[in-house]
Amino acid sequence: MRMATPSIAVLASRMRYEEKQIFAALERRNVAHVPVDPRELSLLGGARWAGPRLVINREIGHFRALYAAGALESAGATVVNRADTTRISGDKWHTTAALLNSGLPTPRTALAMTPEAALPTLEELGYPAVIKPLVGSWGRLVGRLPDAGVATTVLEHVAALPSPQSQLIYLQELVAKAARDLRVIVVGGEALGATWRRAADWRANVARGAVSERCPLATEHAELAVAAAAAVGADIAGVDLIEAADGELTVLEVNDRVEFRGFQEAHGQEVGVAEAIVSHALSKVPS
Repeated sequence: MRMATPSIAVLASRMRYEEKQIFAALERRNVAHVPVDPRELSLLGGARWAGPRLVINREIGHFRALYAAGALESAGATVVNRADTTRISGDKWHTTAALLNSGLPTPRTALAMTPEAALPTLEELGYPAVIKPLVGSWGRLVGRLPDAGVATTVLEHVAALPSPQSQLIYLQELVAKAARDLRVIVVGGEALGATWRRAADWRANVARGAVSERCPLATEHAELAVAAAAAVGADIAGVDLIEAADGELTVLEVNDRVEFRGFQEAHGQEVGVAEAIVSHALSKVPS
């Protein structure tokens, strides 16, 4: 007797290029699926969720993605990526800690518990440095600190912010050649390919105008990206690497709900990211 095609929910409040590609891949496979807008999701503690038992998490907002995944898991669903992965990779300090605990190279980083504590930390870290929000994407609110004078001014503004989390100061060395970074897509422990992202300014984010160019996937790129995804427990990840002037590779970020439009356009039909995501998700269907 033929088994029924499993049903999958795709958690997303916005239908971007990536979500449309995932839905198209599900339709090509004739997999029953349903979109779920987390803004309309409500779950009763201790109750089972009546929806599909497998969920692909594509929610754009970090906290909604995190809590929706956790609530769905507690209600019996399998979520890809898991809530704990979103908790780690969605927070820059948790990501740094996971990478360091796994012995992986990452830029020198510091966490100051107050803006006042950040200045002496910066002296130890060295200038120029970068200040980043703990949670955030697309290079927003990321600042370059060339010297102590600029750092003092920026930290005075941060001290006036109302959110307690905003006053935890995440600092990182500015790696040479940071105007270009390397994005590797990892799905199910396999690196699908790589692109160079050439920046319009010193931040290499496609959302800020960076251009994605296909890059041959070297063994060292693939191995480091796969290890970085594993460090945060990600089944699906976009791993950002920086290659310093001396050729040394470091892991900058691991994105658990990766945007892959630039990557896909650079690779054309040779690499199907959405197809790989759907294939891996189907392998997670609860028995």
